[in-house]
Amino acid sequence: MDSSYTLPLAFGAFLLAGLAVKFWLASRQIRHVARHRDAVPGMFQGTVSLPAHQKAADYTIVKTRFGLLELAFGVAVLLGWTLLGGLDALNRLLRDGLGIGMTQQLALVAVFALISGAAELPFTLYQTFVIEERFGFNKMSLKLWTIDLAKSVLLGAVIGLPIAALILWLMGATGRLWWLWAWCVWMGFNLLLLVVYPIFIAPIFNKFKPLEDESIKARVTALMQRCGFAAKGLFVMDGSKRSAHANAYFTGFGAAKRVVFYDTLLAKLAPGEVDAVLAHELGHFKHKHILKRIAGLFALSLAGFALLGWLSTQAWFYFGLGVRPNLSGPNDALALLLFLLAVPVFSFFVSPLMALLSRKHEFEADAYAVQQTSGQDLSTALLKLYEDNASTLTPDPVFVKFYYSHPPASERLARMTPAPARANAP
Repeated sequence: MDSSYTLPLAFGAFLLAGLAVKFWLASRQIRHVARHRDAVPGMFQGTVSLPAHQKAADYTIVKTRFGLLELAFGVAVLLGWTLLGGLDALNRLLRDGLGIGMTQQLALVAVFALISGAAELPFTLYQTFVIEERFGFNKMSLKLWTIDLAKSVLLGAVIGLPIAALILWLMGATGRLWWLWAWCVWMGFNLLLLVVYPIFIAPIFNKFKPLEDESIKARVTALMQRCGFAAKGLFVMDGSKRSAHANAYFTGFGAAKRVVFYDTLLAKLAPGEVDAVLAHELGHFKHKHILKRIAGLFALSLAGFALLGWLSTQAWFYFGLGVRPNLSGPNDALALLLFLLAVPVFSFFVSPLMALLSRKHEFEADAYAVQQTSGQDLSTALLKLYEDNASTLTPDPVFVKFYYSHPPASERLARMTPAPARANAP
């Protein structure tokens, strides 16, 4: 069969199969959570209240149902851009107005991004100001949300457009191996972002101040020294400005590594529990999970750029996805956008493998935390975070295997056997 017919058939088949599986998984999740809504699981009785359990169930069901609406809309938009000719129409419109060249290509990328972002805004607004508001998580005003949106668009233009321009230039100016040069630039940009983000970009959205609690600072410092970890600083982020959700994380790379605590986390966890959460994050570094993920990103992106390098020279790739390539000018922006639209359709069915690897890393980090601190503290901290974030304690097992990057609470706590806590710093 002609490739120009094979591709749209394969694209449609994978898209429909993925849609069917996603709806099936979401339906399983909704039914499973609803079925267990009225009783706290046995291992959590006495530690999780029934109202908290029911709130988590309701929150999960509402978000999952809303996700189905987003999914259906996303599929419609994807078909509109590809097989129904939306990207082709946009390309011709800009080509007629701007001519053929770098300006038109960069405009195609920018306008595509703006339209795609605008199409998602109603869902973001509903998620924030209806769902999150209903369950008591949203702390943002519409004014703050609008300011954040404006900052994001401006940052996207200031950072994204130059990178896009450079990659498009490489595609047209460096010969058949352009994809290798473009991959080097892309990876260099991502590594640079690891250093730049915590120092220059994150403070645009949130305020970061040094950790002032001397008791927690002493405990955290002692824990990091014991684990052989050095950070540039300990910071508290004003997460409560936007959400009631709590978290802690490491950010940065090399000398720019920082430990960041949400103010909501410090307000809800005891000092020993803060130690345990931090030890879990240190476990990721101890097991080199971050480096492994970066290496995986390097390998996958190299394969992706190589595949794009080949597909961009194949006429059936454009025609098969609803686009007529330019006959007298470059098609680099078209190839790049079509690739970004098509890849998720074909890669969905390998996503469970990535989720499995992530859950394995989380178990390893938990085990390290139990060795370095108190297993009981880690258990109680995790339960508080699950309750604080309204994470259901009874997810559907199949849904977990496809989507969960972190193991369910029941599996994590079952692996945490009591272990003697090491001496904590005063």
